[in-house]
Amino acid sequence: MKVLVPVKRVIDYNVKARVKADQSGVDLANVKMSMNPFDEIAVEEAVRLKEGKEHHAAGTATEIVVVSIGVTQAQETIRTALAMGADRGLLIQSDADLEPLAVAKLLKAVVDEEKPDLVLMGKQSIDGDNNAVGQMLAALLDWPQATFAGKLVIDGGKATVTREVDGGLQTVAAELPAVVTVDLRLNTPRYASLPNIMKAKKKEIAVKAVGDYGVDVADRLKVVKVTEPPKRSAGVKVADAAELVSKLKSAGAL
Repeated sequence: MKVLVPVKRVIDYNVKARVKADQSGVDLANVKMSMNPFDEIAVEEAVRLKEGKEHHAAGTATEIVVVSIGVTQAQETIRTALAMGADRGLLIQSDADLEPLAVAKLLKAVVDEEKPDLVLMGKQSIDGDNNAVGQMLAALLDWPQATFAGKLVIDGGKATVTREVDGGLQTVAAELPAVVTVDLRLNTPRYASLPNIMKAKKKEIAVKAVGDYGVDVADRLKVVKVTEPPKRSAGVKVADAAELVSKLKSAGAL
C-alpha cells in the first residue's frame, strides 16, 4: 500500500507570531519554521503503518511519499519527514501562499500521478487554521474521507477511523483509496535519530513547479486585515464568595 502524506512548512508552534505593520499578514522574517504539528502526526502514523507499530500489521504500508507545496526551504521540512521514515519526497515550488482550493487541486494532480491507496494528512495547518484541504481533496478525487482521526486501523482494503465528536467518539469505515485527516491524539511523533537524519540526506526529493501540473491556482479569497487578538486584562483577587458575587455583578456577568 502506498501512502501519500502532504506536509506544510509553518511558523514553529513555540514561536509567538507577529503581525505585519500594515496588517496584511504575519511577519515571517527571521522566524523559526518547522513542520506543521498535525502533518508530523500524519507522517508518524504512516511510518507506523510501515513498521507494524501499535495495532498495525507490519508492512501495511510499503511506500511513503511526502509532498510539500511552498518555498525552496520547504525541502528541510521534507527532509525531516524522510528522517522519520518516509521513503521519498516531492516539493512543488511556490513563492505564493496558496489558498486551500489551489492546494487541493495540486494534491489531486499528485494523487493522479502517484496513485496512492491512502492520503494521510493533518486536519489543518496552524497558520491558516482553515481545516479545508483534506475535505476539498476528497471531493475533487471523489474518494471517501474520514476526518479528525484519533485512531486508524487498516484492514481488508478498508480504513476504520475513530474520531472525536462533541458527544464522545464516533467510528466510521471507508473503502480504500481514501483521504484521512488526523487529530492530536492519534500518536506522539518520534524524534529523528542522527543516523536517520544522515540517511535522509541521500533520499530522493523531486522538485517541480506549480505550472508543471496545469491547474488553476488563482486566488478566490482576499485577506482584508490581520490583527492580533485583544490583550487580556489582569485578574483580580477576592477575599470571599460575597466579594466574588459583587465583582461578577458589577462586570455584568450575573
